[in-house]
Formats: sequence, C-alpha cells, structure tokens
Amino acid sequence: MNVTIIGGGAWGTTLAQALTDNSHSVLIRDINEAFVEKINKRHIHPFFDIVIPTSIKATTDLDEALDFSEIIVLCVPTKAMRSVLVDINSKLTSKKLFINVSKGIEPETSKRVSEIVNEVIKKKYFGGYVVLSGPSHAEELILRKATALVAASVLKKNAKDVQELFANEKYLRVYTSDDVIGVETGGAIKNAIAIVSGVAFGLGLGENARAMLITRGIKEIVSIVVALGGKMETAYGLSGIGDLIVTASSMNSRNYQCGLRIGKGMGVEEAVGSLTQSVEGIRAIVAGYEIGKKYNLDLPIISAAYKVVNGQCSAKEALTSLLGRSLKEERYW
Repeated sequence: MNVTIIGGGAWGTTLAQALTDNSHSVLIRDINEAFVEKINKRHIHPFFDIVIPTSIKATTDLDEALDFSEIIVLCVPTKAMRSVLVDINSKLTSKKLFINVSKGIEPETSKRVSEIVNEVIKKKYFGGYVVLSGPSHAEELILRKATALVAASVLKKNAKDVQELFANEKYLRVYTSDDVIGVETGGAIKNAIAIVSGVAFGLGLGENARAMLITRGIKEIVSIVVALGGKMETAYGLSGIGDLIVTASSMNSRNYQCGLRIGKGMGVEEAVGSLTQSVEGIRAIVAGYEIGKKYNLDLPIISAAYKVVNGQCSAKEALTSLLGRSLKEERYW
C-alpha cells in the first residue's frame, strides 16, 4: 500500500521505516531540502544519522506527495498544522484518510488536530480521521525497539485499518480505540507535565519529586480529558499515563529537556530555542490552564506551571507553592 507522510523530521521518517518494514511504499514530503536530499541520496535519517531503507523516498513537491497515496500521515508541529492543511486542501482532487501522529494543541485556539482537520478539509475530500499516539521515542523506534501505540477513530474500521497498517509482530504493537478526544488530549497535555517534571529535576529536587509530579499529573490529565468529553480509561492507557511516563522521565523527551533547562536557570524562550525539535509542552501548559478555568477544574500543577511561563513567579517558587497547599485525601476520580 502507498502511504504519504507530511513531515520528514524525527518521528515522520521513523514511522516511514516502520511502514516500509511492513512492505508498504512510502513517500515523505518535507519543505527542508537538506532532509529530502539526505533521505533520497544518502538514505540516512535526517535527525539520527542512521541508515534507513533505500525504498523510502522524499520530495518537496506537495502535489507529488498527494498524488502518491490516498493515506496522508500528518507529522508536523501543531502550530503549523492549520497552514499545512490549508495547502493540502487547496490541492486535493480525491478523498484521503488522514492519520495524525503529532501531539499538541493549536496556539491561540486550543483546538485539537481532529478539530482543525474538520474545519479545513472539504467534506468531499475527507475520507476519515485517525489519531495514532502513545509512549514512543523516535530514538528507540528507529532502532526497532519494542513500542506500543493506540489508533483512535470515531469509525472502528478506520482505526482497525491503521492498526493493521502500522503493527508488526517484531517490534510495533498497535491497539484501537474510539476515543479520539481522549487520545488527542492525553497526548497533548502530558507534555505540560513533562516540562514540570524536567523543571523539578533541574532544580535538584530528585526522583521523589519527579514521581510525585508524574503521579499527581495524571490526575490533572484525567480531569481535562473527561471535561472535554473523553473517557477516563483512555487517560489511564497508552496515550495518557503511558505517554506521560516516557515523556516525563527521559532525556529523549524534548519537553523534559526544556523543563530541565528552565529548572537550571534558563528563561522559557531561551530553553525552547535551545532545542532542535519543536516543544509542544509550553503551549500545552497554557491550553491546560485555559481549559481548567473554563471548566472550573482543580489543576494545581498546571496552574503553577502557567505562572512560571508567564513570568509571575520563579520555578522554585512555583514548586514550593505546590508543596504548601492545604493537605487533602488522595483521590483519583
């Protein structure tokens, strides 16, 4: 089967290898000519300098990419998603199945990718939507290390089709779900908690504090997922607690690294700018805070992080305020 991937960065090219391992033909579209040349001429992953299958091809031509397949994998930063979809929509001549693998919330609107797709893509060209998410570092999947993801769609057939497209018996297991809201929201908001976890470690607070923030952070993710109409059990699954564990405790996580640098004294903008890949967690903090206000949710970790992002207090002051809150019973429902 032919598959088009929009975005040939760390994750897009890694997924291209997984699809190729499953005997699918893949064409990556990226605006970065250096990435395209690296893939086509040197057969090297653009980020990891690892040899990739020679059958993976890349192009800067959007028309060529769209003509190649009826399956479009969206793998661009959320802040660029709408503009990319507008370009895609202007060139479509047939229905496409859209698979989103980006984890984030749109700046300004706080909308999920499924909402952006529904707004931008003309109905006559919309062949369905699936979000594919879960605890997955590209650095590990490119080495074919065991990974599990979840494919969610309002149509069971679409989720099943994507499950079969990506899954293999050697290293990649894919589950299905009908909870698009829960999977998208969990994958986005966990980035906020990952930044806070990194801040705590950067401040030298240690593993105990990180465990506290991850554990209490999942409570806040659950609250937001449920408030938006997602399922509580989804937040406790791969796209929620699973993704939070891997993102909030690993140096492979750019959101964790960003928080770590903030904790060590960097300003927020400087920390974000020091990383080569996009950092979705800062926007997730703002979006989480806004959602909390709208639905009157108790989100102490995200609220404290929001104050840091907006320069209202230092990271140390924010974490101290969390510890000084009134004592309460531990509840997760």
